[in-house]
Amino acid sequence: MPTRDLRLAPVSPDDVVSALAALRAEIGVPAMYPTDARAEAERAARGDLKDFRQDRRDIDFVTIDPPGSLDLDQAVHVASSGHGYIVRYAIADVAAFVSPGGALDAEVHRRGLTFYGPDSRTPLHPAVLSEGAASLLPDEDRPAVLWTIAVDSSGEISSTTVTRAVVRSRARLTYGEAQTALDAGSAPESLTLLADVGRLRHAREQDRGGVSLAVPEQEVVRRADGAYDLELRRTLPIEEWNAQISLLTGIAAARLMREAGVGILRTLPPAEAGDVARLRRTAAALGIDWPEQTTYAELLPRLESRRSSHAAFLNEATTLFRGAGYLAFGVPGPDGGPRVPLPADARHAAIGAEYAHVTAPLRRLVDRYGTEICLAQSAGRDAPEWALAALPTLPVTMQTAARRANTFERACIDIVEAVLLGSRVGRQFDGVVVDTDGGAVDDHGRSRRPRGQVMLRDPAVRAAVVGTDGVELPLGERVRVTLAEASVAERRVLFTLP
Repeated sequence: MPTRDLRLAPVSPDDVVSALAALRAEIGVPAMYPTDARAEAERAARGDLKDFRQDRRDIDFVTIDPPGSLDLDQAVHVASSGHGYIVRYAIADVAAFVSPGGALDAEVHRRGLTFYGPDSRTPLHPAVLSEGAASLLPDEDRPAVLWTIAVDSSGEISSTTVTRAVVRSRARLTYGEAQTALDAGSAPESLTLLADVGRLRHAREQDRGGVSLAVPEQEVVRRADGAYDLELRRTLPIEEWNAQISLLTGIAAARLMREAGVGILRTLPPAEAGDVARLRRTAAALGIDWPEQTTYAELLPRLESRRSSHAAFLNEATTLFRGAGYLAFGVPGPDGGPRVPLPADARHAAIGAEYAHVTAPLRRLVDRYGTEICLAQSAGRDAPEWALAALPTLPVTMQTAARRANTFERACIDIVEAVLLGSRVGRQFDGVVVDTDGGAVDDHGRSRRPRGQVMLRDPAVRAAVVGTDGVELPLGERVRVTLAEASVAERRVLFTLP
């Protein structure tokens, strides 16, 4: 969505940086790497890691990522098998660089995830690895874990193998570059086939009852002059197709773990009936036709995020996907108790299948461990003890890191929103009410000021809005709201709807 060239006056970018630094300290986002951990990373980056690996530098892999990305976890190549497709997915082999139990390993466990801010990112691994020796940068020989997944003509998995290899990416593409090539008909065959597989896998996802939400993302951008701004970024089709390759791999990984009887899955419980009923009421309020016999998954493909009422519904629909976690099984519980069994159905409700995280080890700790179990199962051997020993405590480690990362990213946006609007208190803005607390009276029938969330059209700010006593907020409707508060220190923006 186009935005005006808004400046940060009267707050300068330096004040934003200061606010972000204070936020990092408050939340406990790690800063510098300890000296011993950094030294380990530098030694590992100088090592020769090509021995005892398949040489697959003959495959024309490419990476597809946002502009400017250097921490490249995945490289992809898709070929026709005559009766289906062969998906080859090279994943950065982080275990080749991190010694279990060492100083670097300890620091990576303390972080859990890469933290992304508008001014900089705090990487899970030191940049010498995450943006250097371990990253699948183009025209560089790199150690990788190579997933080879055969899918049939309908997009279903028919076989999976996993092995360590040496690969060499041919190009670092952005989503925009890949989409432009596909639209112009100039894309290489592998990229065209990736789109084919992506479409097939999306169709299979719908068959499973899985869902993909095309909700416009609120994104902090920094302009050439150093000023910050907020934009709504709509996703391109190639992003969905590329994501389906990652989901395909995660589903294949979960199957290998189930066969092995040990592993760690990413789980999400089904939506509660009450939440779905609430979403149906929201659809009715927004004028969206949702027939009783139509499932939630069947409804979503009919919606268009560019329509304000549909965007409001899609935003509200994300509330169904709460409670995601990790399930470690086949190993003793965190307290050393009996081995944790794997339930008959441990699926991820939004994906509609059992699923594991294995495709982003540079940015997510748990992927390194799931990958080792899959390598072992594919080779017919036992997983290494260091990987099994870490499984019982990994769910808590990852949940803690995720809470901290989510809090940090939301607060970063709050800061930039407050900065953008700081000099505009009292002014009116056009927006759409995208969330409401559901009523303008309390449990005793007394009038109250309803609260909700409003999404501005320009700038792309989502913030709290309060209405008038006894009058419900008009969910999904265009409104004219007044900015009542914009505090950088409190990281708060508040609008009122007369």
